[in-house]
Formats: sequence, structure tokens, C-alpha cells
Amino acid sequence: MANATSAQEPVKKKGDQEVSRTIHGYDYGSDRLPRSPVTLEDFEKLKATVLLGEGDLNALRKSRAVLEPQVDEILDVWYGFVGSQPQLLAYFSNAAGKPDGDYLQKVRERFGQWILDTADARYDQAWLDYQYEIGRRHHRVGKNRADDADAVNHIHYRYLPALIYPVTATLKPFLEKGGFAPEEVEAMHQAWIKSVLLQVILWSQPYVREGDF
Repeated sequence: MANATSAQEPVKKKGDQEVSRTIHGYDYGSDRLPRSPVTLEDFEKLKATVLLGEGDLNALRKSRAVLEPQVDEILDVWYGFVGSQPQLLAYFSNAAGKPDGDYLQKVRERFGQWILDTADARYDQAWLDYQYEIGRRHHRVGKNRADDADAVNHIHYRYLPALIYPVTATLKPFLEKGGFAPEEVEAMHQAWIKSVLLQVILWSQPYVREGDF
């Protein structure tokens, strides 16, 4: 989807390296986040199940240099899709159906950073805890709190897995702009599909009955 980080407070992550710009509600690495109930051992088993190996991690990291200059264009495509789908835009809207522009902008900034974090492919405890927090921010236990948003307070689970395809399918044309051979582009794209699938599985945890995840 905890408390929000102040817009003026430096955010730390990945060995206390500061994010180059402050992003509202971006709490990766914060000690305020609850610990993920999914262990690193559990996550390693999930990685093995979706066949995410070292070659995929290298492909993800290679993709960062390709995607970073295109983040805004990627977000334009994704936000254009959400805006064209009333059933999705509703989750950024209030009870009267009016979209919350401030909420959309704050989420957009974090979404842009999510692209870079996904490409970094650094799967440590801080990353795992932040995936749990992202899931909570989709669920009624945490939605809207980071941004004090006036929006629907729960995203129905069915749309989490449904969005895997539009997010990953629309990414490939951007990967193709990096000048790599077709087989390298395909390797990056397949790695992204696996990573997004894994993350959505982790985000789903708050929706699952205790003991069933």
C-alpha cells in the first residue's frame, strides 16, 4: 500500500543510502515499519518457485539504466490506463466519485521509485518489510493513512493480480529502447514479469486469512 514519513525528512534505505529526492510516504528502510510475516527463507522458496535466478537478477539490474530515464513516460502509460478504467480510478476517488489529485500525485512519485527499486533487485529484510507495507496500503488496514487521502479505503484483491499483465506488458517497449539485442530485452522482460509476480504475492499477504498464506 504505519505512519507516513515527513515530506522534509530524509528517507534511508539500502545501507543507509539516502534517496536522491524526498518522496512522501516512502518508508523503505524505516524502523517504523512492521516486520514482514514472510521470512527471507519463505521468500527464497517463492523465488525458486517462479524460477527467479541469478540471471534474472542480473537482467533486472541491467534494466535500470534503460528504464530510469523513461520513468515519467512509463508512469504516463500506467496512469493513462488507470484513468481510462473507472473500476480502477475509483480506488483513488472519494465517496462521491471525485478523484483525489493530491493522492494520485503522491502515489505516482512512489510508483516511480518502485520501478527503480524493482530494477535494483536487492532482496533483504528492509525490502521484504516494505513489500508488507505496500500490501497494507492496498488493504483497509492501511490504505490512505500514509497520504491522509480522502479515497475509498480498500482495494479489492481481484485487481492486484489482474494488474500484473498491463504493468508488465506495457513495459517491454521501454526496455526495447535501450539498444540491447532482442534476446537481452526478452531476458529483462521475463525477469520483470517474475519480479512483479513475486511482489504482488507479497502484497497479497494482508488479504489472506492468518495461517493460509
